[in-house]
Amino acid sequence: MIGRLIDMDIPINLFTWIMAFLPIMILLLLMVKFQWGAAEAAPIGLIIALVIAILFYKANWHLIVFEGAKGIWNAFIILTIIWPAILIYEITYESKAFQVFRMGMQRLTSNEILRILAIGWVFVSFLQGITGFGVPIAVGAPLLVGIGVKPVWAVIVPMLSHAWGGTFGTLAVAWHSLILQTGFEGTVMPNNIALWATTFIWIINFIAGLTICWFYGRGKGIKKGLPAVMIISGIHGGGQMILSQINQTLAAFLSTCIALGAVFLIGRSRWYREEWSIEDSCIMDRDISQGDIEEKPNMTVHEAFLPYYILTAIALLILLISPLNRFFEGWKIGFAFPATTTGYGVVNPPIDSYSPLSPLTHAGTFLLIAGIFGYYYFRKKRYIGKGGGKNILTRTFKKTIPSSIAITGLIAMSRIMSGTGQTMVLAVGTARILGQYYAILSPFVGLLGTFITSSNMSSNILFGVFQQTTANILNLNQAAILGAQTAGGAIGNSMAPGSIILGTTTVGILGREGMVLRRTLPIALGIALICGIILFLALVIV
Repeated sequence: MIGRLIDMDIPINLFTWIMAFLPIMILLLLMVKFQWGAAEAAPIGLIIALVIAILFYKANWHLIVFEGAKGIWNAFIILTIIWPAILIYEITYESKAFQVFRMGMQRLTSNEILRILAIGWVFVSFLQGITGFGVPIAVGAPLLVGIGVKPVWAVIVPMLSHAWGGTFGTLAVAWHSLILQTGFEGTVMPNNIALWATTFIWIINFIAGLTICWFYGRGKGIKKGLPAVMIISGIHGGGQMILSQINQTLAAFLSTCIALGAVFLIGRSRWYREEWSIEDSCIMDRDISQGDIEEKPNMTVHEAFLPYYILTAIALLILLISPLNRFFEGWKIGFAFPATTTGYGVVNPPIDSYSPLSPLTHAGTFLLIAGIFGYYYFRKKRYIGKGGGKNILTRTFKKTIPSSIAITGLIAMSRIMSGTGQTMVLAVGTARILGQYYAILSPFVGLLGTFITSSNMSSNILFGVFQQTTANILNLNQAAILGAQTAGGAIGNSMAPGSIILGTTTVGILGREGMVLRRTLPIALGIALICGIILFLALVIV
């Protein structure tokens, strides 16, 4: 892809690089510096990307219309997860099941930091292993609020903790896209790439666990949480590394299942069986975590968690039983798009069925079924009273409008940038300047792809071949560079605006995405830098 781009007429110089970076820079500036919400910042980023595409990248309106349409379709696929995710949250909230769930978690362990790790890291990772596509954020954030975590922190915690599962989670859909794009399917190369990738991903996982402890209680939090973090990360990261050499499709899922069982045993260990908390923890709302207990309905913990049991059961049933999966996957919805070309000769080939949606195996369908089942069960048990259904729909509708605007704007922006060559100019221009120091940058390329598309899979599709070709040109280890690409894409999950919107919407703080990004951005960049330095030392220095 890099060679193909260089052969075209598109100039790759400082000016075109700056123009390509401008939409992203403005987006970050508005959200991080000026604290704009994504619903306000995304349309601005889209407009800037459009103007640059037309004035400086010679895009015609034919290309703009069709790339924009692709973005709208991709946004719809994500929104069909957001809408039922908000619905299931509102159903659980209306039934007062969160109060019950909070009390149940206190019985699981009296140690508050372990409760946060159990929900915000272990359970969220489990959801990433089976469903992905934003579901861990949409489900995990409200559950954390339910145990007393402040809403902003309830989004930050799962944003950081689910990122490591971005490559091999969702039954390794992002991983398989990388292997298909680079042409290594059926060779021994995937195992080599997986070994590099899982090494970097283990680092991501371990730092995420430590960071959650730090946010909770600084040094005291790390001291108390370290034993649990070491055990859980050993299972997550080490287990995935071993399993990736046996079955890459199930590597993340099986390791998250084992960790889910292990956290119950950890809760009974001498480290965590005694009551322990930090009263002045900056991430906890003590009024919520200690109040309103008398208002909880007369339901059991298992009843309160019923929609999520249903969600997990459906996902496992459909995704893991191959005959069922093949049957339900058979119905796909996609649209054909013609070829488009810029004045510089950047070609987007024709597509018979662009990004086809399988409604019966889509995460949004699983969420919707679980939500409907939960609503009728809670209504039958009188946990939801008269008028409750109307309240649920009203709150859901109010929350979905701003998030729909933000998601559509962000993804349309990414499609315009990709389809006009802006995204590739960013990567190619940087690689030309750095030479073998590109090894340090390679995780950042994957991170960039996920940031602008909110998908590790899309990042691997966008930059996989580019990273492979760049490694060849610079005589760097392909397996290592591709491992860094998909690990960088995983890191990008912790700061992707589209994912942040999922969390802020479900916990009712839409418009505060900048506060979340301000916390996750430096951590993501720091982890990417650590991985890049390790890669550079391994490939160039040693």
